[in-house]
Parts: sequence; C-alpha cells; structure tokens
Amino acid sequence: MVRRGILLFVVGIVVLISCNTEKKMEDQGAYIESIETYRTTRLERLKAPDGWLNLAGLLWLKEGENTLGSDSTNTIVFPEKAESNLGEIILDGDKVIFNPNKELDIRVNDEVVESKELITDVKDKPDMVKHGDFGWFIIKREDRYGIRLRDYNSPLLSQLDSIPAYEINPDWKVEATFKELEEKRKVNVQTVIGTEEEYTVSGILEFNINEKKYTLTPFDTKDGFFIIFADETSQNETYPAGRFLYANAPDKRGQVEIDFNKAYNPPCAFTPYATCPLPPRDNILAVAVKAGEKNVHVYEH
Repeated sequence: MVRRGILLFVVGIVVLISCNTEKKMEDQGAYIESIETYRTTRLERLKAPDGWLNLAGLLWLKEGENTLGSDSTNTIVFPEKAESNLGEIILDGDKVIFNPNKELDIRVNDEVVESKELITDVKDKPDMVKHGDFGWFIIKREDRYGIRLRDYNSPLLSQLDSIPAYEINPDWKVEATFKELEEKRKVNVQTVIGTEEEYTVSGILEFNINEKKYTLTPFDTKDGFFIIFADETSQNETYPAGRFLYANAPDKRGQVEIDFNKAYNPPCAFTPYATCPLPPRDNILAVAVKAGEKNVHVYEH
C-alpha cells in the first residue's frame, strides 16, 4: 500500500508538471501569434492612405503668397507628375488660406472650394486637399507651417513587403515598477528637424534585464505611456535615432508591462519627411535590446 501510494504521488506530480508545461507552451504560442498579428497590422497601417509610406514631401511655407505646382518657378515645387499650377497658399500670421486653381478638380475634404482657411494638424483632424495622386495638409511645428504631401501611388508602397525584426522572444516582455513623481512635469524633446515637442512626465519606470536595473522616462498619454528609447543596437542593427514603444497605465500594484517585442521604428526610418522626436538622454539604455523592429534602410539618411 505504501509503495502504491508513493507511485500514485509520483504519477500525480508528473501529470501536474506535464499540464503546467503544456499550459505554458500554449500561452507562449498564443503570445507569439499575437506579436505576429501585431507586426502584420503594423505594416498595413504604414501602407494605409494616412500611413507614413506614401509621404512625398515636407514643404515649408513662407509668410505671404506661396504658389504650388510642379513648375520650377513656383514657391512650393511639387513632384514632376503633379500639375504645373495647383493654386496658392497665403500664410498670414496664424492663418493659412488656400486658393486652388479653379481650372482643376482640386478638393478640400472631398468638396470643391473657391477659397478656404485650412485647419492645421494642431487640431485632431486637419483639412485634406486632394488632386490626382496627391493629397496634402498643413502641419505646424513651433512657429513654422508646412505642407505634408502624400503620393497615394508612391513606389515604396509596393517595395516594402516586410519590416525586419528580431525573433519574437517572450523574455523581452518585462515587468516594470512605476515610481510616481510628487508633481507632474513638462519636458521639451528635440526632434530630427531641430524643433522641440512638449510632453508630460508623471513618473519613472524601473525594471531589470539580466538582473541589472534600468530606468526609462515615459511620456503620459490618454491611456498609458509613450516611450522613446535607444540602446546598444541603435548604431548597427536598429534605427540610429532610437525606437518607439507604447505601454499601458500602471495596474493596481503599480506595475507596467514593457513589451520590447513591440518596439517599432519611428516614421523617420521610412521617410525623410517626418518630424520625429529623439530619445531623451535618460532613455539611452546601456544594454542591447534585441527585440522589436530592426532598421529598414529604405532611403539614404
């Protein structure tokens, strides 16, 4: 009886271990599948009409009259396949007024207009101007106004069929402790074009990689955090100007999951016409984060 009891106990332990192993493998498989789906969706977003792969220009306006079109005599010169004369934009202080060439079918938010003061990207939804393969809207960066131009038939849309990335590794999903500041603070972050963007910081994230402590300063968002970071892969394997990452708000225990498998390239890795923020000095990690997206090398910097 004693031997039978011991045997049943051992069998029970083996069954329990086997069940736990199977459950762990199932969880890991589901996680890997979720990251694969994330990466597929990520490429689809980049190729969407409002994605980053169709950008064809970032054209800064001067005060006063700015003529638009492919003709080289224009103030703002569009790509060669555009019409030679698309109209004019008048920059008057904070007002951006578009007067389209009335001989062309140029639409603002899908409507024909004679003249319109354009809403910039300072608002949630800027006015979109469209003609032929092109669409454009007005961006504001500090005191500068510019045209962000899209080519909906950009060759890059078909050229890029995948984004290089590290092999998915669940070990790069780390748990961080959120250390809340006594008071939130505003910080200015430098961009690749020399301007600054303002973010709000309410705390610091502390976490371990290979039993060594690291910290990141996240920026507050509506639902959690936005993180800009660089690491020891940034000069060779990943984009030199760092990568982006989102994380959820802290749970009831003050814990935040940082999933480096979801680290992704900033828009500037895909186009020279973006205005990306750079990693703060405190967010340059002294470790090689071999997870997430690698550099795409789609254009010469």
